[in-house]
Amino acid sequence: MSSSVTAGLHCLFLLVLPCCQTSQDSNFNPFQYVIDSPVGEESFHSEMQRQKRNMLIFNLLTMDYAVDIEVSLMDSSYLEQIRQYFKNFELPISMNISDAEITVSNIDITTVCWPSDENSSCCSCENGYAWPSTVCSDMIPCPSDSTKPDWTCGYTQEMPFYGPYCEPQTEDSCGMGEPIVTDISVRLDVDFSDDLKDPSSHLYKEYKADLEKAFNTSYRCLPGFVSATVTSFSPGSVFVNYQVKAGAASFNQIANSNKAVHQFLDSSYHLNPATFRTEITDQANFTVRPSDIFEGDTVRLICEINSASDNVTWYHSTESISISFRYSIEGDLSIGRSILKITNVTKEDSGPYMCNFTREVPSYRVIHVATKTLNVFPLNVTANRKDIDVPCNSPEMQTNSPVLSCCIEKQLPSLTVDWKVNGEINITGVASLSENCTEYKLNINESLCSPEKSGAVTTYTCEIQTGQGARGSESIRVTYLWKAHVTISSSTNSIVSKGYAFNLTCRSTVSNYDSISWKIQSGSSTKTVDCDMCIKNRKFPATSELSVKSATQDWNGTYICTFSQKNLESSANMSIEVISLPRKQNIMIDPVRASITCNKPQALECCISANTTENYTVRFVVPQSNLQAEEKKNGNLLCYVSSYTEEDCSSDKEITTYCKFTNRIGQGVNSEYIRLQVIPANKVSCKDPSGTGIEGSTLIKPCRQSDNPDGFTRGNITYKCTNGSWKTEKNECLSTTINNLLNSAESLVNSPDAKANLPNYLADLSKQTKDELNIISSSAANLGAIVSMLDIVSSIPADAEEPIIQNFLSTVDLIVNDSTTQAWTSLTTEKTQKSSLLLQSVEQFSLNLQPVNNTIPPVFVNSVQLHGIVIKENNNLDYNMSFNSSDSLTVNVLIGENEIQTLTQNSTIVSVMYSKLGRILPQNQSERLNGLLITTTVSSNRSQNFAVNMTFSKQNSSLKMPKCVFWNFTLNKPGGDWDTRGCTPTEEEDYVICSCNHLTSFSILMSPDKSSQLVFEDYISYVGLAISILSLVVCIIIESLVWKYVTNNTTSYMRHVCILNIATSLLIADIWFIVTASINDQNQQMSRHVCIMATFFIHLFYLCVFFWMLSLGLILFYRLVFILHNTSKTAQKAVAFFLGYVCPFVIAVITIAVTLPKNNYTRKNICWLNWEDSKALLAFVIPALIIVATNLFITAVVIIKILRPTIGDRSSKQERNSLFQIGKSVAILTPLLGLTWGLGFVTMIKSSHQAFRVLFALLNALQGLFILVFGTLWDKKIQEALLKRNLTSKWSSQQSKSSSLILVTPMLAMSYPFSRTFNNLCGKTGKYRVSSSEPSTSSSENTSKAYSLLN
Repeated sequence: MSSSVTAGLHCLFLLVLPCCQTSQDSNFNPFQYVIDSPVGEESFHSEMQRQKRNMLIFNLLTMDYAVDIEVSLMDSSYLEQIRQYFKNFELPISMNISDAEITVSNIDITTVCWPSDENSSCCSCENGYAWPSTVCSDMIPCPSDSTKPDWTCGYTQEMPFYGPYCEPQTEDSCGMGEPIVTDISVRLDVDFSDDLKDPSSHLYKEYKADLEKAFNTSYRCLPGFVSATVTSFSPGSVFVNYQVKAGAASFNQIANSNKAVHQFLDSSYHLNPATFRTEITDQANFTVRPSDIFEGDTVRLICEINSASDNVTWYHSTESISISFRYSIEGDLSIGRSILKITNVTKEDSGPYMCNFTREVPSYRVIHVATKTLNVFPLNVTANRKDIDVPCNSPEMQTNSPVLSCCIEKQLPSLTVDWKVNGEINITGVASLSENCTEYKLNINESLCSPEKSGAVTTYTCEIQTGQGARGSESIRVTYLWKAHVTISSSTNSIVSKGYAFNLTCRSTVSNYDSISWKIQSGSSTKTVDCDMCIKNRKFPATSELSVKSATQDWNGTYICTFSQKNLESSANMSIEVISLPRKQNIMIDPVRASITCNKPQALECCISANTTENYTVRFVVPQSNLQAEEKKNGNLLCYVSSYTEEDCSSDKEITTYCKFTNRIGQGVNSEYIRLQVIPANKVSCKDPSGTGIEGSTLIKPCRQSDNPDGFTRGNITYKCTNGSWKTEKNECLSTTINNLLNSAESLVNSPDAKANLPNYLADLSKQTKDELNIISSSAANLGAIVSMLDIVSSIPADAEEPIIQNFLSTVDLIVNDSTTQAWTSLTTEKTQKSSLLLQSVEQFSLNLQPVNNTIPPVFVNSVQLHGIVIKENNNLDYNMSFNSSDSLTVNVLIGENEIQTLTQNSTIVSVMYSKLGRILPQNQSERLNGLLITTTVSSNRSQNFAVNMTFSKQNSSLKMPKCVFWNFTLNKPGGDWDTRGCTPTEEEDYVICSCNHLTSFSILMSPDKSSQLVFEDYISYVGLAISILSLVVCIIIESLVWKYVTNNTTSYMRHVCILNIATSLLIADIWFIVTASINDQNQQMSRHVCIMATFFIHLFYLCVFFWMLSLGLILFYRLVFILHNTSKTAQKAVAFFLGYVCPFVIAVITIAVTLPKNNYTRKNICWLNWEDSKALLAFVIPALIIVATNLFITAVVIIKILRPTIGDRSSKQERNSLFQIGKSVAILTPLLGLTWGLGFVTMIKSSHQAFRVLFALLNALQGLFILVFGTLWDKKIQEALLKRNLTSKWSSQQSKSSSLILVTPMLAMSYPFSRTFNNLCGKTGKYRVSSSEPSTSSSENTSKAYSLLN
């Protein structure tokens, strides 16, 4: 045998099955020796390698044994001979060894090993034998390059090999049992072809065949190997996906087999041996604790596999989890176990979690993947009730205390509960826990509550915690209430007469109420008092007052006043009985006005509807007596009749009388006055049953209507005595329908359910107005009655529903129709201002609209349109509404976002457009309404300056000078008038934009173009004021030039101080006057503030002129009357400045302070003191006239003093003439100024002649010239000073030696004609001596002072 063969076999193992029989005390050990082989040098070793068979001690008499014998062969060629040798053995064989009978029943070769290297060998099992399952996973196939399918697989064993050896094959042997499919993928580093997606393609089949051949060869030695099958190819280079079906192969076995794949595969496939990969998803055990997870719990995720692992990675969704304060990972990778711990889980922790075990060697990577989805829920705690109202002082509540309860959805182990109490009222209770619910029974104690704390809320919080740390809580609000004690009282006890006012006051001991309601129970019906205007509620003290202005039968019944707090109601009641009494307007008097003669009885009659059931006491009240009345039924009327005879015939006089109705409780009502005019019997012209009267007298009778259920209607019929008979002059009787509507309106507004009945009334009013339109159009009285009805019902808050708005606006539209023009003309002539009342009614109605579902529907009714919005929270839009009339006129209203944001939530903005109402409002003759009329109202309090812009289209483009006007209801009371205050116009072609700082009814007034038609008075004013201003400037300049020459003594000094301040004050006043006048004439809109300021300064400085004139007169009076009394210059100047400026300032400030808050400081068209409304002009006229009168008195005293000198006065004629000259300034200027403003007062009379206005304009404009001439130039000293300054400049050398006698002519040598004229008038025809520098006597000094003062 060759050596190579000899070296090929390392050893073989024999299985010998002997049967031994021996005694119990035998020391037989059959295999503790070596049997020499008869075959050459080989020998059998008797060493037993299986641990359980190392030493066999036979304790039984007969036992079966399996003996493993290792046979080492140096030459493998003997292996087959040995097989044959043992196969040919005749068995059984019996032998006796050491007195033991042994029988060998079977001898087989089980395991054959051949050397692979110095330290290991390759072993395989013989047919019928298999490796035991205990070593199955540790066996590594021996390397082999054989592709033969019948080649026996060997497994590497370390040397020396001591077993275990192959055993007879059973179901538990290695590789037996159901095969396991392992999915493996490997990458081929070649380009992917789409053919590999098609199993029918040649490339696919070729790849599949070659790869399966290589795989089957490589993996055939895996325990229990069945097959290796390619399942698919996928891109990414080329990934080969295949399945290996075999027994339970270990990681190392597959990894070792992977190494051999490339040996059996062509190199063109470029198999990457490092890319063998298996992902296992169904061999991990993934558990979560606890199973029910709530926010706040601590959760453990446990992942386990049945093999060791090198690494583990946890994922939440697709993100890997790192260890942090909330996440921790623990476990033992050697046994394939990992635990992820999450503390304080939240909702965000929900989602899929994946544990990823990885084991990897260069030739194989196995990944175990397990996934679990976590659902984290909040620990929902629900309460049986979240809000509970508990009356503290309720005996029942104290006996049966309420129980608060909280529960969670599931019953969980280890629950803990804590109840917390937080509130002003600290009432506690007793807690208990049952399954998944906890209860808290309150201990109600009245002493812990009080009426002042009624409504206080205490919060009870139940907090439930799970054993894993999750917490949940729920709060229960307990409102502790105190049942109030309510009392009710009346201002009239329990009985009140119809038409009388009464108050009911309801008081509660609990102030913190939510609402108060009033109800009236009458019989079986109960109605709620829905009257916001008549109920006033107060919190401290808790009081509700119901004020009824005029009681009707609707107010009869039992009043129930209820204070509500939450669901707790506390009430009190009181019965009010309403006793019948006719209303004043429902008493017909006859006559209304009549004439009577002396000693002739005059029948007096008062009638009411015969439907009354009350017995009244009626008497007529006449001067100094009462007349009892007799009751008489007259158709539908119940009349009370008496007669009156006037016995005093000494003079004509008017007698007023009335009838008084008194009911059974002593309350009464007076009728309207009956007016009786006493006339002489001999002048009677008209005499018939209706009445007597003289020619031209009037007789007013009531409106009797037999077909009317009430027997009469409101209104009167006026007769006039003409040519001996009574002729109907005016019929102001209301139609029956209109009369009934008016009565219904008055009843409605005074009823407790006015708001509920308003829709039906407005529908009836609209219908009846349409039906009666012909009567209304021809009767101003009926038209006025409709306006009164609208005014009455506009005060009732109305729901903003389209039918309600439609009916109201339809009525307005009907009565401003063109057909009613004649009736409106009659109303305007009577100065009743019903048009203003109608406009105010619509404004009030729109202001009281209450939104329905936060909307105000738009309504269009011919000439009237309404739009509105409701201000909502965070409103960031402009209010922009446009209106179009049927005659193509437009108006747009814009309120900016900034203004709207200042309004309160749920307030309303409503705009109403009128295309015809504007024409019935009063207008002056020079200006016309040239656009639509628009009303905008805002229901909430708004900022002081609320900007609104309106764009009006012009009706007549030929009109000019636009004015933005609003209807001011406070002007020309009680009617109102157009006003421009707070509005600025901007004209843009056919449109006028009005920017105003307030809200009401707006339009535009325009007038014909008068820019080239200046009135004659305007020319006079402008030219005269220019002359006046120039004269005053010259006056001031002259005074400044000659000041040091003419102020050489106290009297002269004070005189020129007065003249200078008069000129300065008048100059400032004239400048303000001409500026404001020019602005008005150019039709420029002036700011209201600028106009007020201009008016104030004009008023102030015109007053200063007069008060300085007064100072001038008083100084004259003082110097001539109190000759021997001397006052310092400082004192005189202080008095003069106090009079000249302080007194006018005080008057001007008081005037503006009193009138400005009422908006009647200035006139509406010009910047001057108001006369029509406030009579503010008297603050100028009265002081001016008083000063004029005072100065005239002073002038008279001075003249008398000069003409009738007393002892000590100069008596020469020259002296008297000089003193007469002194008073000429005051004597001339004072009448001129007085006459000027006297004429101004006359011009305020509307019927004054134009001549007065022209004369006033002329004198007013030339006041400055008067002061220059009579106050300055007429002064001799000023003339001499001016001449002296002139001579000084020319002859300065000669002036150094001036003579004391220089003769000059008056007024600059009489060179001015007007100077000569006035000098002649005063008797001055000679020449005068100018005072020299020499000292003068006392007497001459006094004379000089008086002279300087007035010249």
